[in-house]
Amino acid sequence: MRGRSFLVTSIAAGLLGLLPAAGASGGGGAEASLSANAGVIAATSASARSASVAVFGRRTKTSGCHVRGLLPDRGCTPGAILTQATVGRICTPGYSRSVRNVPESLKHAVYDEYGIASHVPGSYEVDHLVPLELGGSNSISNLWPEASPGFRAKDRVENRLHDAVCAGLAGLGEAQRQIAHDWRHT
Repeated sequence: MRGRSFLVTSIAAGLLGLLPAAGASGGGGAEASLSANAGVIAATSASARSASVAVFGRRTKTSGCHVRGLLPDRGCTPGAILTQATVGRICTPGYSRSVRNVPESLKHAVYDEYGIASHVPGSYEVDHLVPLELGGSNSISNLWPEASPGFRAKDRVENRLHDAVCAGLAGLGEAQRQIAHDWRHT
């Protein structure tokens, strides 16, 4: 378990330049992030079970949400996954496209929850906290207005984690938990 989890953490941390250079001394780094991430527990509500969606944490707010730098408000966007998403499915070309379903009305609801009445095109995008390519859900519990320029950095982490999961170098559940907790340190 430690090997796979540490690899997931190391892949993303290396991509974001968070790991010390080879030979540098220091404690923890990616392992410290891993310890913090290990505390994330997936809880499935009765309504989420009926829709085959598992939610990370508990959604405690539906208004007054605030983007926290490069992270969503955890009370509004704890993250959610499709329980039927397996490694075999997510690693099939075209999977994300086949499950993407975020209508404009849902995007507007996300912006409303976060108090964003209007914005300059390109300043935000409604993003999946746990990406579709890692089995993320289209549920509002998994959607948030990601501010630019954060899109591209998170996209690179998502792609790297997807590749690691599909290559058997990382576990899907661990990758989902880590990116839901704090994608910057996965």
